[in-house]
Amino acid sequence: MRWTIQAKPITEKVTHLEQSLGVNSTIASLLVQRGIETYDEAKAFFRPELSKLHDPFLMKDMEKAVARIEKAIANQENILVYGDYDVDGTTSVALLSSYLLSYYPNVATYIPDRYGEGYGISFKGIDFAEDNDFSLIVALDCGIKAIEKVEYASKKGIDFVICDHHRPGPEIPEAIAVLDPKREDCEYPFKELCGCGVGFKLIQALSEKRGLEIEDLLIYLDLVATAIGADIVPITGENRILAYHGLTVINTLPRPGFKAILNQVKKNILTITDVVFIIAPRINAAGRMKHGNHAVTLLSEMDINLAETYAAEIETYNLDRREADKSITIEALAQIKNNKEKDRFTTVVYDEKWHKGVIGIVASRLTETYYRPTLVFTKSGDRLAASARSVKGFDVYNALEQCSEFIEQFGGHKYAAGLTLLEKDYEGFKAQFEKVVKETIDPKLLTPELKINTQLNLSEITPKFFRILKQFAPFGPGNMSPVFMSQDVKDIGYGKCVGEDDKHLKLTVNQYGEGKISGIGFNLGDKIELIKNKQPFKIAYSIDENHWNNTVSLQMKVKDLKE
Repeated sequence: MRWTIQAKPITEKVTHLEQSLGVNSTIASLLVQRGIETYDEAKAFFRPELSKLHDPFLMKDMEKAVARIEKAIANQENILVYGDYDVDGTTSVALLSSYLLSYYPNVATYIPDRYGEGYGISFKGIDFAEDNDFSLIVALDCGIKAIEKVEYASKKGIDFVICDHHRPGPEIPEAIAVLDPKREDCEYPFKELCGCGVGFKLIQALSEKRGLEIEDLLIYLDLVATAIGADIVPITGENRILAYHGLTVINTLPRPGFKAILNQVKKNILTITDVVFIIAPRINAAGRMKHGNHAVTLLSEMDINLAETYAAEIETYNLDRREADKSITIEALAQIKNNKEKDRFTTVVYDEKWHKGVIGIVASRLTETYYRPTLVFTKSGDRLAASARSVKGFDVYNALEQCSEFIEQFGGHKYAAGLTLLEKDYEGFKAQFEKVVKETIDPKLLTPELKINTQLNLSEITPKFFRILKQFAPFGPGNMSPVFMSQDVKDIGYGKCVGEDDKHLKLTVNQYGEGKISGIGFNLGDKIELIKNKQPFKIAYSIDENHWNNTVSLQMKVKDLKE
């Protein structure tokens, strides 16, 4: 790993914050690094307020979207809430459908089948709407590139309202309204909402017209917080406010669907990280292994007994997903080794038998192993489908745009995308993708970077210090958990490898003979030699709580060790 220690902030700014907040220089420095320089900015950071959310009508086409939904309700039209099959899509559908159903009955939901229809709006979904007398489709977390589909629906007398957050293509669909903060002609102040976040802005606008307060929408924020965590959007600005309050809902009054999941894993207080690793994979598993409808049903259910039944079904899908993910990752790694793929700037692998539902997870695993822009392909009908993942700092979406001559369809973000192409174009695409990445990537991006906020003496790690640090949460992109570095640290003799195949490193360290603290380094078992014989080393870590035998102690989550 490349260790990069962030530049020290300007001393005057740190001193000012230290004095106005009554905190130590390390805390003040961490805040200034996050762009927080005044008492008021610190207050907004530590106490995010719903009242600070932007006016939803600042989003382009919001007036049109609200007017069309209000017209549908006035005319007793049937409304179809349509969303993608991943976490962002299914939470969005559960959010908008349950909100509308709270005061209007003619609402149904539709999630496309991952295998029969693929990503986004489908002709089959529009035909379903026509066959069942729906005259309005509200699409969430998809639709920004659905030019032909919207036109097809229009010819059948079906209107579209699109709520998306993906990058638009050169043309915007001719829907009644297209809500997407990433539209170039949209002046909405916050550009990084997830799909469920855009859906929330829609219900916020609808609620304002109905004379409701923002507090009346608190019950929906558990869904928004889950989508924010799962979709890896920056937890800054509005996302921080929504995630903060959403986590409070999850931890105090979770909807029955979440409660049923949490009962299975015996977890009480959740962080965003827990949402990402406990709730999100289970919601995703429905769409990956069976059908996204199962996730919407679970998330919308108000009866805890039924929710328990649905959660048990989804847990089965999740176990199947784990098995598939594990076996395909082993096969993909073998393919890379056999084909000498590891000498390339990219990783592109393909097997027609691989389960389409888990290729995104496998792409992430391969990126962790070889740390290069990665694509995992499988057969999907008469096409090949792929999931792309990137390394930090490299825009894989832009790279795919430069390979568009070989691609039928693609969409996504800077770090994650999906695409389809014809089998005959696979080798051409693979060669072009390697060429584009080789010519445009900064080679240093192929070594993972560990960003360190500041140096710390172990004696500074106190319960009071950690209490303030905890209030920096929720953590995520744009507001990562602080990473510290300490030098001249020694293991006091308890260091050992633990876990399956001795993969992990457990140690207890002090510095200059004081400040004793234990730590766990996942996948750092191979660093055991560095800590033997009480030799000094430097350590990079974040600080966490360890709950064991009804006692709580501070511990290091070790990121890396060096001589």
